[in-house]
Amino acid sequence: MEDGRGLVLIAEDEQAIADIERLYLSRAGFGVHVERDGVSALAQIRRLKPVAVILDVGLPGMDGIELCRQLRHAEDWTPVLFVTARDEEVDRVLGLELGADDYLTKPFSPAELVARVKAVLRRTSGPPVPKPLVLGWLELDPLNRTARAGASALNLTATEFDLLAYLMAQPGRVFSREQLLSAVWGQASYAAGRTVDVHIAQLRAKLGAHSPIATSRGVGYSVVPPGGGHGGGP
Repeated sequence: MEDGRGLVLIAEDEQAIADIERLYLSRAGFGVHVERDGVSALAQIRRLKPVAVILDVGLPGMDGIELCRQLRHAEDWTPVLFVTARDEEVDRVLGLELGADDYLTKPFSPAELVARVKAVLRRTSGPPVPKPLVLGWLELDPLNRTARAGASALNLTATEFDLLAYLMAQPGRVFSREQLLSAVWGQASYAAGRTVDVHIAQLRAKLGAHSPIATSRGVGYSVVPPGGGHGGGP
């Protein structure tokens, strides 16, 4: 990614704690989104697809244990780091058995929290070699960061490449502007949605009349497999 390490979602009802977590994670290069209750946090995790979740066990509405349980039941293996005021072994064990990746007990050092998040991401991401992405006449090589349209090389910026690669990894799936901001820019902001539109327009101009990028009006963008048809305009 050109900017940021990706989006981290914080589910924390104590504003002072959420503010310090946001500050330290932002300084470390992460985008940050904060929710105050479990129900809203679960909805935003599903919508924004963060790279990691910092989850307070004692959330109102739906506690962190149940939130994690629902994520794992839905086969969502987003890395989860529990934060709790409880210091009983049974709570730590239950959280880890549900699929949590790490556990911190309040009070904790914000610097340690950032270090734990980075460590979890290193463990869960692994070093797989990315495979070329092919869609009809369009081919992207994520390893060498090259792009070709038929016999012609495409001159893409780093962000354009990341955006097109993200769309091509799941052809036919429509992504909202907020999902693309989260995945490619490492942020989530309704106000920044125009950033996505501008980059989509630039990609379409470089791909030409047969661009596979489709617009789902009022929803977002996708790339359409050959023969699938597509819409135009941002």
